[in-house]
Amino acid sequence: MSLTNKIDFAVVFKVKNANPNGDPLNGNRPRTNYDRIGEVSDVCIKRKIRNRLMEAGKEIFVQSDDNKLDDCKNLRERAETVLNPKESSAVNTKLACKKWFDVRAFGQVFAYGGETKGAGVSIGVRGPVSIHTAFSLSPVEITSTQITKSVSGEGDGTKKGSDTMGMKHRVDEGVYVFYGSMNPQLANKTGFSDDDAESIKKILPKLFENDASSARPEGSMEVLKVIWWQHNCPHGQYSSAKVHRSLSVNSDGTLHLEKLKSLTGLKPEPIDGF
Repeated sequence: MSLTNKIDFAVVFKVKNANPNGDPLNGNRPRTNYDRIGEVSDVCIKRKIRNRLMEAGKEIFVQSDDNKLDDCKNLRERAETVLNPKESSAVNTKLACKKWFDVRAFGQVFAYGGETKGAGVSIGVRGPVSIHTAFSLSPVEITSTQITKSVSGEGDGTKKGSDTMGMKHRVDEGVYVFYGSMNPQLANKTGFSDDDAESIKKILPKLFENDASSARPEGSMEVLKVIWWQHNCPHGQYSSAKVHRSLSVNSDGTLHLEKLKSLTGLKPEPIDGF
């Protein structure tokens, strides 16, 4: 059975001495807008959600190369394990949504041509779960440091020196918030269920666990609070914009719970971070 009622949610998280989402077009500096408000893209957030779902045993289509659970070399090869170019788009859509959690949640475009003209698979799946870009509550300070090496990268090892490798950037400290929604109308088409929604709800507090890297040392990113709004009907009692505006967060990440309760009949469920 697909998702029964509309759901809105928000995630408040803290960054300290880490690069939450580097911009490859800007020397991998942490993403910011012109007002120095920090950003973490929705694509980055979805990657972390997918990784946590994989750890929970869910089948994921878009797996990163450094965190794969199968032997497929690329997305096309993975798609071909399930999709059949001889079947209709409707049949292939159903097969993909049944197999992969992230396809029935976020949607996916499958556009893989065959060796002959007209062969292959070309379908688009629109998912019911939407994720916003995360923004910091206030301007962030970015520290950049030059990193070097003191070992020989090449040669016979007789000549050693401190050679410049590049730059490393970090956000000194910031509290970020991102929002999301789950749409029953689209869930009905992909088969996204109440159990699937509960799976996402369970992993959101653990979003940054097992996600450490040189840019994000263990413990440098932490989910402070997850807010979960369960509506009482498929269309929702209020628009997502109004629900999201009801959340007010202090600069230290604490919430104004009284404002959250101001929407009559829509009780928020605050969930502490992991």
